[in-house]
Amino acid sequence: MFISNAYAQSAGAADPTGGFLQMLPLVALFAIMYFVMIRPQMKRQKEHKALVEALAKGDEVITAGGMLGKVSKLGESYLTVEIAPGVEIQVQRSAVVQVLPKGTVTK
Repeated sequence: MFISNAYAQSAGAADPTGGFLQMLPLVALFAIMYFVMIRPQMKRQKEHKALVEALAKGDEVITAGGMLGKVSKLGESYLTVEIAPGVEIQVQRSAVVQVLPKGTVTK
């Protein structure tokens, strides 16, 4: 009365595509996400890593916190940035966001 009858599916009604058409939207969505989000992010990370590895003494940089200064000492994972005459701060190498053209800090 409350339970409906269950009928077995016939053997000849199998899906000829093997269910691939049901997976196609999921695969397409992943491909779109890869080219729109993942690939550009990996490219930015690669560029930032090259920027951080190429830092040299005397480079003028902007840190992630917005500090503007000149690199005075380099270490393995830290560097010292002179933000004013006689005022130096120590920051992580990865905190450097941008390298500025020479002479920008003194202007």
